[in-house]
Amino acid sequence: MTSSTRNKWISAAAVIVILAVWKIVSLYYNSNVILPSPEDTFLSLCKLVVDKNFLAVVGTTVLRGLIGFAIAGVLGVVIGIFAGLYSGFKAFINPFIVIIRSIPVIAVTLLALIWFVPNAVPVFIGLLTMFPMVCTNVISGIESVNKNLVEMAKFYRVNKIKVICELYIPAIAPFIFSGLSNAFGIGWRAIIVGEVLSQPKYGIGAMMQMSQTYLKVDVLIAWTVVAVLLSYLFESIIRIIERKTIKWRS
Repeated sequence: MTSSTRNKWISAAAVIVILAVWKIVSLYYNSNVILPSPEDTFLSLCKLVVDKNFLAVVGTTVLRGLIGFAIAGVLGVVIGIFAGLYSGFKAFINPFIVIIRSIPVIAVTLLALIWFVPNAVPVFIGLLTMFPMVCTNVISGIESVNKNLVEMAKFYRVNKIKVICELYIPAIAPFIFSGLSNAFGIGWRAIIVGEVLSQPKYGIGAMMQMSQTYLKVDVLIAWTVVAVLLSYLFESIIRIIERKTIKWRS
C-alpha cells in the first residue's frame, strides 16, 4: 500500500469517527433542537440541494467570494511585489498591513454595516481578510529570491520588467499560491460571517441566520456542510492550478 493510499484510508477513518461521535452525542441529547442526528442532517441537506433557491443562494455567496478574492489577490500581489523590491515602500505599507490583519472581523463587520449596502458588506470583509495574507506571502517570496542572481541581473543591466517577469515571479509563484489558498480558506469564513450579520437577500450566511432564528439546527448544520464543501472545492482547484503551472519546481 502506497503512502498516499494509506493516508486516504486514514482520512476516511477520521470522517467515520467524526460521524460516530456525532451520532452518539445526538442520541445522548435526543433533541433535534440541540443536535440532530447525521441522517436527519443529510436529509435536510438533500432538501436544500433540490430547493429552487439553492443555486441562487450558493451562487451569490460564491460570487461574493470570487470578487473579494480577485481584488485581494491582485492588490496583494502587486503591492507585495513593490514592497518586496523597495524597502522604503515596505516600511510605508507595513503599518497598514499590521492594522488590517489585527482588526477583529466583528469590528470590521459592524463598521461595514454602517458604510455599505448589505450585498457589499461580505465582499468588503473578505477583501480585508484576504489581502494581508496574500501581500505578506508575496513579500516573503520576493525576499527569498537568490540575491546573487539579482546582482548578476544588475551587472548585466537586464531590464527591470524582464527581471520581475523572469526571475522574481517564477520564484515567488509558490508563495503566491500558498497565500491565495490560505487567504481563500479564511476569507470564505469571513464572507459568510458578513452575510450572517448583513442579512442580504441571498447568501449562505443569511440562510444560516434564518435557520438559527427558527431553531432549525439540522438546516443550519446542512448549510455549514455546504460551506465546508465549497471551501474545500475552491482550495483544491487552487492546488491543482498550482501543480499544473509551476512545473519547474519538480
